[in-house]
Amino acid sequence: MTAAPEASPDGERGAAVIEFIGTAVLLLIPLVYLVLTVGRLQAGAFAVDGAAREAARAVVMATGSDDAAARARLAVEIALEDQGFDDALPDDAIRVTCSDDPCLSPGGTVTATVRTVVPLPFVPGLLRSWVPLEVPVESRYRATVDQFAVTR
Repeated sequence: MTAAPEASPDGERGAAVIEFIGTAVLLLIPLVYLVLTVGRLQAGAFAVDGAAREAARAVVMATGSDDAAARARLAVEIALEDQGFDDALPDDAIRVTCSDDPCLSPGGTVTATVRTVVPLPFVPGLLRSWVPLEVPVESRYRATVDQFAVTR
């Protein structure tokens, strides 16, 4: 028969497991928060990149200059909502500039710039009003108006 293991004289049997679990939890919580934050920032980068691309394409494909801005704004709203940014789009979130004076002149370029802010996850709104806990993200895309397009 085998003898049972002797108990530790100072009563610390099993303390290493508890210390390991405690240390692992203390190290994993910041690591998980870092992964969540980086993931949210990446989603913001994808959102503004796609929004700028689609806004420039919407302006280039517009039938006239009057509806180009509305189409660009709608394209930006859809692209941002696709990545989970459902907040109301501020007026300065999108900027469209044209290289030629009639904006949709054949061969001209249209540049769309989209800017948004990515809030840090799990930060309450009250604290966010005191300390800026948001990261601004911006993207720019340039599209060319079709060379053989009819001037609109």
